[in-house]
Amino acid sequence: MPSFDEFISESRIFKDRDVLSPHYIPDTLHFRDHQIRELMSSLAPALMGKKPRNTFIYGKTGTGKTCSVKQVSRKFDEKAEGKARIVYINCRIHNKPYRVMLKVAKAVMEGFDKQGYGLPHIYERLLEWAGTGKQVLIILDEIDMVKNLDELLYMITRANDELEAGGFSVIGISNKLLFKEDLDPRSKSSLYEREMVFPPYTANQLQKILHQRAELGFQPGSFTSGAINLAGAIAAQESGDARYALKILSRAAEMAEEADKGKFTDAEVKAARELVELDIVREAIDKLPENHQVVLYAVARLSLSGSRYARLDDGDDGYLFSGEIYEEYTSLCKKLRKPPKTARSYRSYLNDLEMLGLLTCVESGKGIRGHTKLIKLGHPPRELMKIVSKHLEE
Repeated sequence: MPSFDEFISESRIFKDRDVLSPHYIPDTLHFRDHQIRELMSSLAPALMGKKPRNTFIYGKTGTGKTCSVKQVSRKFDEKAEGKARIVYINCRIHNKPYRVMLKVAKAVMEGFDKQGYGLPHIYERLLEWAGTGKQVLIILDEIDMVKNLDELLYMITRANDELEAGGFSVIGISNKLLFKEDLDPRSKSSLYEREMVFPPYTANQLQKILHQRAELGFQPGSFTSGAINLAGAIAAQESGDARYALKILSRAAEMAEEADKGKFTDAEVKAARELVELDIVREAIDKLPENHQVVLYAVARLSLSGSRYARLDDGDDGYLFSGEIYEEYTSLCKKLRKPPKTARSYRSYLNDLEMLGLLTCVESGKGIRGHTKLIKLGHPPRELMKIVSKHLEE
């Protein structure tokens, strides 16, 4: 008869699992000092009662964007002394203007819980609160996930026009460098934003970050230095993603523990890599908007059935023509009874999917149906179709 005692006994490998979570914010963020200083400089006017410029932060997943912003937020709160408030919002959860503004109102106004009121009432109450000379800094993490983003940004910029004292500023965080291209021109012109880009980590940088976490998260002697360095090298080769590297470490440690070993080595890291890759793909697809998922499904299906177009070079490299994928996408939309998006939107979906590593896109050479884009799936098509179909069937 199994007993919980075998599962709650002290781990021979883990000392503090939370330290290995991508949500853990260490006291020292290696290799992001420049970005942290730049962000602090951008937000500092709010501590002097002045409105800072809107700030947009870009970078691939796992480049320290959210950790850096949250660390700066802590330091900001320590200095604010009631003159300004900074509010963090996860836009994957609060993905509509009403939800965002309600979250801000609850955060800055004590006792405010007016879910029965509409957006105009919340807006007016926030104007009254900020109008006493307070600055409100709204962090919109994954800002591109907000539906009716133009409406939200217009509302915030309009609020500043109505206030004689106090103000609202946006700190937007996105994995998509080009997300603003879909905004209304009036929204873009009113933002007057400052932009920051977080580059991917190098292998040496990831190895130092992982050694920092390993010392805090694992028991002494429960890992080899080579295993830590290998995890960093793998992640750097793939994308420079610190989250990916941490997941490999955690999974390697779990595998060693399940095998009743007191230490994990290169062997566990190599085995963990394959498991984590599929987890990362599943997580990325889970977060995709529906149209992105339909495009990905179209690529996967065509990858299995083969290109419908003859290739001048008769190459069998697995690449598909962008045009045939768009045709498959529109066909799938009709079956799902959803209106297909324009070719321009479709091209932006391809760029997003490529940035996530789900697709590879290359420009064709001369002689292949003119000048076009060739698309190749980055992972096994059957696995991707299984994952995506679960969402499309909901």
